[in-house]
Amino acid sequence: MGWRARAPAVLAAAALWLLAAAATGDADDGELERAFPIVEPDYGHTKLHLAKEGLEAIQRIKTPIAAVSVIGPYRSGKSFLLNQLLTLSCDKGFGVGHMRDTKTKGIWVWGSPIELDIDGSIVSVLYLDTEGFESVGKSNVYDDRIFALATVLSSVLIYNLPETIREADISRLSFAVEIAEEFYGRVKGQDVAFEPAKLLWLIQRDFLQGKSVQQMVDEALQRVPNNNGDKYIDEINQIRDSLAVMGDNSTAFSLPQPHLQRTQLCELEDKELDPLYLQKRDQLKQIVSSMIKPKIVQGRTLNGTEFVTFLGQILEALNKGEIPSTGSLVQVFNKAILERCLKVYNERMGRAGLPVSVDKLQQFHDLAKDEARKLFDKQHFGKHHAAHSIFKLDEEIKKVFRNFGQANEYQSSKLCEARFSECEDKMEQLQVLKLPSMAKFDAGFILCNQSFEMDCVGPAKESYQRRMSKMLARSRALFIKEYNNKLFSWLVIFSLVMVVIGRFVVKFFLLEIAAWVMFAFLETYTRLFWSSESLYYNPVWHIVVSTWEIIVYSPILDLDRWAIPIVAVLSFLAIYWRCLGGRKGIARSLLPLYSGSYRSSNRPRTD
Repeated sequence: MGWRARAPAVLAAAALWLLAAAATGDADDGELERAFPIVEPDYGHTKLHLAKEGLEAIQRIKTPIAAVSVIGPYRSGKSFLLNQLLTLSCDKGFGVGHMRDTKTKGIWVWGSPIELDIDGSIVSVLYLDTEGFESVGKSNVYDDRIFALATVLSSVLIYNLPETIREADISRLSFAVEIAEEFYGRVKGQDVAFEPAKLLWLIQRDFLQGKSVQQMVDEALQRVPNNNGDKYIDEINQIRDSLAVMGDNSTAFSLPQPHLQRTQLCELEDKELDPLYLQKRDQLKQIVSSMIKPKIVQGRTLNGTEFVTFLGQILEALNKGEIPSTGSLVQVFNKAILERCLKVYNERMGRAGLPVSVDKLQQFHDLAKDEARKLFDKQHFGKHHAAHSIFKLDEEIKKVFRNFGQANEYQSSKLCEARFSECEDKMEQLQVLKLPSMAKFDAGFILCNQSFEMDCVGPAKESYQRRMSKMLARSRALFIKEYNNKLFSWLVIFSLVMVVIGRFVVKFFLLEIAAWVMFAFLETYTRLFWSSESLYYNPVWHIVVSTWEIIVYSPILDLDRWAIPIVAVLSFLAIYWRCLGGRKGIARSLLPLYSGSYRSSNRPRTD
C-alpha cells in the first residue's frame, strides 16, 4: 500500500526531471546559437590571444572541421555577408555595425556549425568573421596577423572587396602566396600533409563594364611593365607571378549591392532586396559549399580539440616575431615533427647495443639519420623556409650522436677494463704455477688474448690493446725468467725423491743409481758449465724441457691441477706394495739386485 501510494509522486518527480533535463539540453543548444570570439587583440592592438569561451564551443565538435573565413577592409560588409550565407538576421547572427568604427574585434566564430555531407563524411563547417583591415588605431602588422591567421586556419578564404581590386589588396596577398608556395606542393601527392585555403575573390559592385569578375581579377594580376627596372615594381610582379602557384585553388565571383540604403540592410527582408542580389547570393552559397573541404593538417582531418590546438600553434607562430612570416609558421609547425624525427633517430640508435666499434656506430648513425630525414621529408611543412628546420634537425641529431659517442666510449672503456683486469689476473695466476709449464702458460696466454680481442670493442679498444700487449709481453718475460729456475729446482727435488723411492720404497738399485747421477749432474756440471742464459738455449736442456712439458701438461691431463691427488694415490700404492707385496712374492721378483740379502741370512754383514 505504501509503494502504491508513493508511485504517482515518484512518477511525477521523474517526469519533472526529464522535462528539466530536456530544457537544459535545449538551453545548451540555444547557447551556441550566437557568435563567440576565438581570438582577441591585446590592449595595444598589436598581438592576439585566444578567447576561452569560443574555444569551448569548438572543442565540443567531434566530427572533421572545415572553416570558412571572410576577410577584407573594414566597413566592407563582411559580417552582413556571413549572416546571409548562414541565413541569419542581423539581430541573431554576427553583429553588424553602422558606425564608422569596426564592430568585430579579432576573429569570431558562429557557435553552431553547419553540418555538410562531403564525400560520404559529415563535416562541421565553422564560419569565421574577421576584423577589417585599415581601420583607425591599428598597425599594419596587426592586420597582417589577422590575415595570416585566417589564411592558414581556413578551408575557404573569401576575400571581400568593394567595387574593385586595388594594388594594396594584391600586395596583402603576398603572405597567402608565400604560404601557398610553402605548403601547396604537399597537396599534389597522395600524402596530403597540409592543404591551404581555397581563395574566393568576392567583388561587390553594381556594374562590370562588360567584363566578368574573373577577367577583372586576371587583368589585375597581370605583370606591370617595368622598363626602368624599378625594384618596387619587380616586387609587385613577383607577387603576381607567385599567385600562379595557387592555380585552380582560387576563383572569382561578383555580388551586386543588395540595396541602395546600405545602413538599413539589417532592417530589410529578402523581398525588399534586389532580386539580382538574391539570385547571386544563392549562387554564392552553392559555390562556397562546393569549395568546402575538411581542414587537413599533417595528413589527417581535425576535430574540435585538434582544431583548437592547431589554432594555438598558428597564434604562437604569429606572435613570435614582430612581423608575421611564413618562416615563423614553418618553424612552429615543424616543431612537433622534429621531435618525432629525433625520437625515431634515438630509437634506431638505441638498437646499436653499446659498446660498438666507431665504424659500426657511424653506420648506425647514417641509417638512423637517413630514416629521420625521410620522415621529415614526408611530413615537414614548407618548401623554401623548411631549410631552417632541416638545419635544426641536423644540429639536434649531431648533439644526440655526440651523446651516443660519449656513452659508447664509456661503455667501451668499462668493458675493456674488465677484460684487461681478467687477463691480468690470469697472467698472475700462471706466474705461480706449482709445476711450471710453458705449454700451459702459452695456452692461457692465447686464450686470454683471444677473449680480449673478441669482447673488447669500441673506441677504447686501441688504447687497451697497447696496454694488453705490454702486459702480456711483461708477463711472458717474467714467466720465462722464473721458468728455468723453477724447473731446475723441481728436477733436483725429483732426483732426490727418486733416490728415496729407489732405495727405500721399491728397492730398485738401478733407479737409485740413475737418480743419484741425475742429482750429481744437476748440482755440479750444470752449475759449473751452464749459465742461466745459456741453459735456456742448450739443446740438452730443450730435451729436458720437452720431456717435462709432456709429463706436466697436456690437453688431457694437467699435472699441476692433479699433482696432489696423483701423489697421494701413488704413495698409497707404494705403501701397499711395500707392506703387502713381500708376502705374495711380488717384491722378490721385481727387486733382483737386493734378492741375495734376503736369501742368505747367514752372510756376514760388511757394514
